[in-house]
Order: sequence, then C-alpha cells, then structure tokens
Amino acid sequence: MSEFFGTVTQPNATEAPATEHEILDVQQTDCCIVGGGPAGAVLALLLARQGIPVMLLEAHKDFNRDFRGDTVHPSTMEIMEQLGLASSLLELRHSKLYQLTFQTPEQTVTIADFKRLKTRFPYIVVLPQVKFLELIAEEAKRYPNFQLVMGANVQELIEEDGAIKGVRYRGHGGWHEVRASLTVGADGRHSHLREQAGLKPIETSPPMDVLWFRLPRHPEEPEGIQGRISSGHIMAMLNRNEEWQIAYIIPKGGYQQLRAAGIAVLRQGIVEVVPELSDRVEHLQDWSDVAFLSVESNRLPCWYRPGLLLIGDAAHVMSPVGGVGINYAVQDAVVAANVLSSPLKAGNVQLSDLAAVQRQRELPTRFIQAFQSFIQQQIFARAFNSQQTIKLPILLRLPILRDLPARILAFGLWRVRVQN
Repeated sequence: MSEFFGTVTQPNATEAPATEHEILDVQQTDCCIVGGGPAGAVLALLLARQGIPVMLLEAHKDFNRDFRGDTVHPSTMEIMEQLGLASSLLELRHSKLYQLTFQTPEQTVTIADFKRLKTRFPYIVVLPQVKFLELIAEEAKRYPNFQLVMGANVQELIEEDGAIKGVRYRGHGGWHEVRASLTVGADGRHSHLREQAGLKPIETSPPMDVLWFRLPRHPEEPEGIQGRISSGHIMAMLNRNEEWQIAYIIPKGGYQQLRAAGIAVLRQGIVEVVPELSDRVEHLQDWSDVAFLSVESNRLPCWYRPGLLLIGDAAHVMSPVGGVGINYAVQDAVVAANVLSSPLKAGNVQLSDLAAVQRQRELPTRFIQAFQSFIQQQIFARAFNSQQTIKLPILLRLPILRDLPARILAFGLWRVRVQN
C-alpha cells in the first residue's frame, strides 16, 4: 500500500553551485525535508513544534495520490493523541478495522484481532492518506517557523567538503537553492536523494506483485477491509465509502502474462474470488483502469551521510502485508525528532546523532520485514497453490501467542512516544 510512482534519475551530488542553472534565490533553514508523505510531514510538524526552522519540499502540487497507504494503526493513533490530533483525525470520514482476516472457501482465518489490545485505539483507522497529510500540514502551518513548498522538484544535493549542505529544486519559474544544517530524505520508495547520495539498499524477494483498481461499493456491504483467497487467487478489499479499493495479488513476475491474456481474464479471476462483484467487474474496461505495483522490500545498511538522513520508504521499503508502511514512517519521524531536536537547536548535528536514529529504528524495521516475509511465505505463497490449505502456522495458534500478530502489526517491537 506504499506510494509507487517513480522519480526521474539525475546526476550525482555536486561539489559547487550548479553553474549550468540560473538560481533564482537561495534560502536558509535549519532542516530541509524532501518529501511530503507521512514521514516528512510528521517530522516537519514535530520540529516546528520545537521552534526549529523547517522547510518541507513536496514535488507534487497537492497530497492526493492514488493507491497510497490508507491504514492508520494504533501506534500512529497514539502518536496523534500525544499531538492533540486524534480527535480531529477521527472526525474525518473513516472506517475502523477490528480484525484482519482472510476468507477461504473452507474457513475464515483470523490473522490479527485488535480488539484485545490494551490501547484506547484497538482498531485500524482506514481513511485516505491525503486527509491524514492535509491534517498534519494544516497543524504545522500554525507555526511561523514552518514552510511548505509544493511543486518543488528536488534535483540535486549540495555537497561541500564531504557533507550535504542542502538541495536544489526546480519549480515556481526556475531553480532554487535551500541551504540547511540537516537535509532529510523522505521521498519514498524510489528515493532520488538516496540515489544522489550513493546509498544502495539490501533487496529481498517478496513472492508477489499487486494490481490496484477500484469498483463500486454498495451501501449494505461490509466496512473495513476484506481479504479473500480462492482458486489460487488473493484479493484484499478496502472500504473507500462509495468504492472498493481492491488489491488483486498475483505471483511475482506474473503481470505481463496476465496482461497478455486480456482484461477479461482478470475480471474472471476477480469473480472467482469474490462472486458478489460479478455485477460490477465490467467497470474494468481496459488496463488503463488498473495500476501495477511491483512489490519490493528492502532496507539501507546505512541511513545517513554527514548532513543527510533518510527515513520512511527512502530508508526501508515495506511489503504491503499488514499495511504497516505509513506507521513505520511516522515512527521514524518521531524518533528522528526526539533525537535531533536538541542538536538542531544547538546548530550542531553530528554523525553520531544520525546514527542514533538508525540504531533506534533498525531493529524494529528488520523485525517487521521478517514478520512480513513469514506471512508472505506461510499465507500468500501457499494461497497461490490452490491445492494447499491455508492455516495460521501452529506457533501462532497457541493460546498464549494468539495476540502476538495483532501486537506486532499495531505497534511493532515497542511503542514509540513523542518526547518533546
């Protein structure tokens, strides 16, 4: 459920001002954050609350994207409560998911039951990510030291004496330069800053890809998220009020073969998994109605360079399993703010400070990626084989461990709290 739109590749960071560009202006800030997704937006808000000058650069002209993560887990709701924003978020149009289940022809498999969690928010909130981001941005705008620049297409890192000193972006009539004590790359799974900095992630091999599309939803149909497995096919359906946002999960590398077979074959597969959609699959007229997500899962061995920190999908791309991506991005932002606020106020961010952010977040990231891989192999890989019965692994069916998946998906290894 992560953002999957790519960015144009550009040359590596330069040692001096780009003489081939006419720079319209040079701005100064303490922290320049590139990418207005959950990680970048929440970090900008947290730093602004501390009185730290922060500039948030977003390449698009609004926050509205198709098929981004829409699941706000209990961990993020608790953080929103600490920021005084939980009530405002819950006033937005949303639905609540209390269990994560998959329905097969033989049984219903409950992967996680959030109702048993000890929290004020024993559920996943499902709402469009654009609404979440707009809420965060509006709150940040209350602080005079916060600046949001939409339509800022960051092209280059500024590197001097081996350290990153800011960025150059194109937009608003030309080239602009932002000088900063710290630059944070929160620009998603195809991070341009990661490439510019020469940081390469360790890749894993999820067994699946995802086709995203929307179909009409009838008012009487269930809310929340539905998972279905049948005849070697897997689907997840997210309630988007008048529409179902649907993930049709296919074996890795199977997209071109399915596309060559034709859109009618996809419609037939949908009906085989969810027969009640037979009255509306004709809304899928051609492949332009379908978005393809190549599922990735990776992490950087090192999240930083002098003057530069990467967080969120830029540091670790999550599989869509469990919808944890947005929540781990928010936790990265909270830890980064907790660690870096004092050094930023002192104007002296050290490499050890950036390393401390990664040190606190690396183990939870590696753990959840291992958990996702476990679910992918035990549930999804088996589901692609229509001859195999889907069951929770014996270990997770033990009464003493039955709440473990819900706790892992809700909070990760441990809760993260706003300290400042």
